[in-house]
Order: sequence, then C-alpha cells, then structure tokens
Amino acid sequence: MAKVLSILALLLAVGKFSEALDNGLVLTPPMGWLSWERFRCNTDCKNDPENCISERLFMEMAERMAKGGFKEAGYEYIISDDCWLNKSRDADGFLIPDPERFPNGIKFLSDYVHSLGLKFGIYEDIGTFTCGGFPGIAGHEKQDMQTFADWGVDYIKIDGCYKDPNTFPQVYPDVGRYINETGRPMVYSCEWPLYVNSNVTIPWVNISNTCNLWRGYGDVQDDYNSLVDIAEWYAENQDVLIPIAGPGRWNDPDMLIIGDFELSFDQQKTQMALWSVLAAPLLMSNDLRHLEPQFRRILLNRNVIAVSQDKLGIQGRRIVDSLKGNGVEVWVRPITPTAQTVDATVFSFAVLLWSRRDDGVPFAVSNPISAYGLTSKTGYFLRNLYTNQDYGFFRPTDVLTVRVNPSGVIFFKATPVIAG
Repeated sequence: MAKVLSILALLLAVGKFSEALDNGLVLTPPMGWLSWERFRCNTDCKNDPENCISERLFMEMAERMAKGGFKEAGYEYIISDDCWLNKSRDADGFLIPDPERFPNGIKFLSDYVHSLGLKFGIYEDIGTFTCGGFPGIAGHEKQDMQTFADWGVDYIKIDGCYKDPNTFPQVYPDVGRYINETGRPMVYSCEWPLYVNSNVTIPWVNISNTCNLWRGYGDVQDDYNSLVDIAEWYAENQDVLIPIAGPGRWNDPDMLIIGDFELSFDQQKTQMALWSVLAAPLLMSNDLRHLEPQFRRILLNRNVIAVSQDKLGIQGRRIVDSLKGNGVEVWVRPITPTAQTVDATVFSFAVLLWSRRDDGVPFAVSNPISAYGLTSKTGYFLRNLYTNQDYGFFRPTDVLTVRVNPSGVIFFKATPVIAG
C-alpha cells in the first residue's frame, strides 16, 4: 500500500506547476505536421520534385491534412523545418526563401495554409547559420521575428546550431521577448536544452518559462531503437521533466514517425500511445500523400488523442521499468474525468503496458489494478483505447489479465466509479 500511495503522490504532485506562458498558446500539446524526419534537407527539386523542400510539398501536405480528417481530429500546424531559406539575406538584411523552390514567397504559402483552416510554422536557428548551413538569426533576432509576424507565421521553431550554448540563457529569452513584441500570437518551440553540454546543469525552469515546448534529447530516427532510446531518456529524467511541463509548456520528445518505413504496426501504436502519455506534441513527419489506411487509423484514433489533449496537462510517468522485471513497462497518466469523494478528488488514468520483450509471442500480464495506482475503493471502469474493448468494472484488488505483443502495447483508460 505504501508503494501505491507513493506512486499516486508522485503523479499528482506535478499538478503544482506554475502558470502557463504569457502568450496563452498551446494549452494542450500542439498537433500537426513537420517536414524534417521524413524529408530532411532535400533541395533537389530538379530530380525529385515530389519530395524536395518546396512550396509544393507544404501545400500538398496542408491539403491532405485539411481534407483527410486530420484537421477535425485536432492536427492544425503545417511546419517547415530547415532548408527553406535562400543561402543569403537580401540587400537590406531580410530573410528570403529560396526563389526557385518557393517562387511565391512565404507569405503566399502562409496565406494558403490559413485558407484551409490550418496554421503555419517555420524554422530558424539561434546561431549564425542553421544546422543545414542557411542564414541563422544571430544579429537579426528582432528583425526576423517581425518578418515572421508579417508573413503570418503561427509557430516558430528555433534550433541551436552555430551558437555558444553559454549564451542561451540570454539569447533564447530575448527571442521570446521579440516574438511577443510583434503582437502576433506565435508558438515558440526551442532546442535550448538539446545543445547544453552534459556536464552543465540545464536551467529547466528558465527554459519552461521561456518556450512553449523544447527538445531535450536527440533527433528521432525512423527506427524502433531510436524510439526506445528516447523513451528511456524521458523515463530516467522524469523527476526533473514532469514538474516543468503543463498547459502552455511541453517537453518535446520529437516527431511522430508513424506511416514511415521502419516501425511495425505494433511499434507505431506504441509511439502514438507513449507520446500521448508523455503529454508530448503530436507532430507527424510522414508523407500524407501515401499514408496506408492502418497507419492513418493510428494517427486519427480519437481515444488516444483525447489522452494527449487532456485539459489537465499532467505528464505521465513510468512506474515499472521493464529492465527490472518481466520486460513489460508500465506508464500512467492522470487525466479527466475526475470524481469527487468526501475526502479527495479521484482521477481517471491512462495506463500503458509496453512490452520490450523480443521472444516472439504475446506475453500475459496479470496484476491487481492497484499495481497501476488505481486505488479508489469504489472502483474503476476499464476500456481499451485501441480496440474499444470494455474490460468492465474493477476494484483495486481485482486482477486484470491481458496479453501484450512484442514491442507493442496495451493501452487502457480507467475511469473512477463513485457510488451515488
């Protein structure tokens, strides 16, 4: 019982985070599409016009997102990453896009995205160059933020290449101030902690007071081991990361790679569920023009999206490490609806059982639901969020038995039942 109470205390303590950023944006994790993981820095429009970083690419992705059910499910941002720029600024020092790949300019592209009922995001870098070697914002910070505002940008991602990380505590907040001074609401995504030397203490509270979301670990790759590596880092650092996250400020484990090449069907379900438990941004990086129906269903699963977008904004926690037991991890996240008893507020929970086993067969997991922090004496109603299977009513001592596929998940919601 003492262990269960400590789990619950750790989960609910994160509700004491400070108020959201002054811009009032992304009070739930942002959802959308980002170009980098799938399309990288492909600028060869002559030989690969369908896949190069260009006006055409972003317009086509925006069309698919607006007309394919994604907008209705909550995906709203179309975001460019690196390599949209011309190699130099214009004569007056203003940023300009590559004139061949973006012949109509960024304002045209932004207006087109807005005409579809979506929002537009753009990439830059805090240093003298972007990571891809294009002009960075160093020395032009205020001018560039005003340029983005004039172009109708809604979301700005600022990378951290070609700049001394020791200057980040000054320059990243400066950029945030310049964004606010434009008067245009623009989400501020930064990569401040990603570039800080491992021997230096990362100022997490300052970062969460500066940016709406921030990358803390390496880039996701189209590979299951990359996904595992990122999840492990977030679990190992959860005691630091959970308290700084909440409405308007989010830890960002990087893009969704659902619909790309390397992950199995089960592994893609794993990423979607895990990112939802982590209260992570749901930013797809895939080719929406060629998305298989089964992967589309994962991305549009309203049950899982509801966990991601839960208004409490409490980031979930790993409570059972697979490496210290039977190879199945347990992650839990407090969510709505809540119920009120005489003594306390009882939360609903999203519970994720993730098999990191590789023995080739589904593994049976049997535990009383109290092992997952579900301790309300009046019990819970359990439902599988992927299959919609109703497990039924359980009291804390009742045992739930499920089978988890290798590298897959069982993801269920526990809703408290309060006696009338």
